[in-house]
Amino acid sequence: MALNGGFRYREKIGEGACGVRLLSHLARTYRHSDRAVWRERLRGGQIFLDDCPVTSDCLLKGGQWLTWQRPPWNEPEVPLAYAVLHEDENLLALAKPRGLPTVPGGGFLDHTLLTLVRKGYPEATPLHRLGRGTSGVVLFARTALGRSTLCRAFREREVKRVYRALVCGSPLKDQFVVDAPIGPVHHPRLGTIHAFNPEGKHAISVVRVLERRKLDSLVEVTLGTGRPHQIRVHMAVAGHPLVGDPLYTTGGGLAGKGTALPGDAGYLLHAESLCFVHPVGNDILSVYCHPPMELR
Repeated sequence: MALNGGFRYREKIGEGACGVRLLSHLARTYRHSDRAVWRERLRGGQIFLDDCPVTSDCLLKGGQWLTWQRPPWNEPEVPLAYAVLHEDENLLALAKPRGLPTVPGGGFLDHTLLTLVRKGYPEATPLHRLGRGTSGVVLFARTALGRSTLCRAFREREVKRVYRALVCGSPLKDQFVVDAPIGPVHHPRLGTIHAFNPEGKHAISVVRVLERRKLDSLVEVTLGTGRPHQIRVHMAVAGHPLVGDPLYTTGGGLAGKGTALPGDAGYLLHAESLCFVHPVGNDILSVYCHPPMELR
């Protein structure tokens, strides 16, 4: 465990929260603390609306600025390292270890890839993210040109993304396509989370079996879209959830009572390669990251 420096939250109240009681909004939006803790912070004058301390529950108005300082907290120990796979004036391609969050969230602030990278590259901005339990290639922009060009390429699905995963069982076909839609579903701890949802957004994954083992299979997955937790959801929809995945089960829904969180570890998923047109010179750039031993 390591104590961080705390964090100042600042949020502009939208129309959806207009008329909602402040205490209810805090407890619903910032779930790391319960209502009793928020009530004490209100009484202590630690919550601000339009930079004025608020000491009692009140109704929110659209356009108000809600501000509060979260005290320092201990962050879990994670691998605090990364490797540079490619570096130029516009881009960084890095190898993220399994267990390290890409960006702050879920109780992590300092123990993230973004924090580590900005110690050496303060201008770097992540262009996408990998789940905490996923290892492999993460792409950062170092210039406005790199950021705008690659963001458009991701939106237009011009970046080829290939992953490896260890899945339960043995798929019937050596190659197949999963196109189940992905969207928000109820989660008892987070409110909503992305999973298989017939009314969700279109998603497509191309799966190729690399090796059939005794109880599980090594697969390669090429993404046609980039929905949250897409590979974990799609392999579960196909009847072959990732080995050790605590969150998703066969069918693409939530496992057990649905209390697991997206960052909970246990599964093996690796972002093996990214291939795209470089923003300067129009050359094809292919970045590869060796998978861990279990996925070779």
